[in-house]
Amino acid sequence: MVNRDVVAAKLADLAFRVGRARRHAKASSAELAADPDALDLVAFNLMLAVQICADIASHVIADSGWPSARTLAEGFASLGDHGVLTSTTAEALGRAAGLRNVVAHGYAAVDVSLVHAAATSGLRDLDSFARELADWLSRQH
Repeated sequence: MVNRDVVAAKLADLAFRVGRARRHAKASSAELAADPDALDLVAFNLMLAVQICADIASHVIADSGWPSARTLAEGFASLGDHGVLTSTTAEALGRAAGLRNVVAHGYAAVDVSLVHAAATSGLRDLDSFARELADWLSRQH
């Protein structure tokens, strides 16, 4: 059974991280690129937000007895397959895992336009994750 207290704490942390990214985002990618401190704050909080979602996904998968996911994207896909998330949200979070990996592991210079897109339109996907997960939990006995 999913530990609702653990999930609630993680969802609160997710809301905090999304709020920080939203507050420090700039109107354009050029403005974000011109403010390296804001870029760092936004990228870091986005990375943590996606990681929190991945942690929640792993927790739900493990506690539900579903097969383990090998990647973050597979974890989100599993939640979609089991009706926790819509396919749209599961796919969006799977893509977000790629940005999280770039930021977390420093694979290459962070693409400011991708960070800006994630900090504007992509935040809706994180909000959808939280809402859909909470809805799913409310339907569990």
